[in-house]
Amino acid sequence: MSTNFHKHIGGLVATIAGSYREEPYTIALDTQALPNRDTVVEIIHQLRELLFPGYIGKQNLANATIEYHIGDLLIGIQEKLYEQITCALKHQACGNPDGPGDVEERTDAIIHQFLSRIPALRSVLATDVKAAFTGDPSAENTSEVIFSFPGVFAVSVYRLAHELFKLSVPLIPRIMTEYAHSITGIDIHAGAQIGNHFFIDHGTGVVIGETTVIGNHVKIYQGVTLGALSTRGGQTLRGVKRHPTLEDEVTVYSGASILGGDTVIGKEAVIGSNAFITKSVPEGTKVSVRSPELVFKGRTPQEFKQEFIEDWVI
Repeated sequence: MSTNFHKHIGGLVATIAGSYREEPYTIALDTQALPNRDTVVEIIHQLRELLFPGYIGKQNLANATIEYHIGDLLIGIQEKLYEQITCALKHQACGNPDGPGDVEERTDAIIHQFLSRIPALRSVLATDVKAAFTGDPSAENTSEVIFSFPGVFAVSVYRLAHELFKLSVPLIPRIMTEYAHSITGIDIHAGAQIGNHFFIDHGTGVVIGETTVIGNHVKIYQGVTLGALSTRGGQTLRGVKRHPTLEDEVTVYSGASILGGDTVIGKEAVIGSNAFITKSVPEGTKVSVRSPELVFKGRTPQEFKQEFIEDWVI
């Protein structure tokens, strides 16, 4: 340590500590330990291995020994989940005069209910995989869909996080969906309600807000926002439906924005690219934005067409 730095370190310590006291909501001192993000990510990968055996994690699994593999995974998942959910519940209860209650018993109940949902989650994810495969002619097979499609990855993590969200687990569902967001560019809030056969094609830039409701057999493309019309009310809007409802068999093309808690897109409606919608759309309706006029500066469209013909037609 340099002599000059040694002379000033006391003042720096005092200044930084003072900033902690001025902005106490940006620090976590004298509280219970927070969940560990890296461990939560490990749990995601183990859960996805449970959802897609032979594709995620250990490969070359044998049908005769699959029960042993499932049991081994469940033990590891339970241990990690127990530690992380306990941390989340205790941190949430810190400062509560009633105390955290019986956190261990509540954690056990949450984990039991959550893991009991795995077969149902596998069933609905199978419909998502099927929707991705049948809806994308570039897909060679379902293995490619499971291995490489960002939409399937993001939706699988969302469906896991949604189950924990419904069980009122703090912090962890958001950590899970934001991890998927960082990997895929697809931002799905764990509180959204999404039906079966859901397909996000390409996916980058998709935003699905907390109170969004999506029916069955819905397909959306990259850059779609299912958002709130306004969030100026801030925390006063907590619990209010702020995001739209998409009924069954709706298709939303790239770049469209559908906003507002009262906005309902009716069954089998098609929303074209770059549409901006803040009012409900009747079922079976096709909404499109009129194509803008192209402007060719320096030459007329006829001149441009003639140049193209001369350059490319032999």
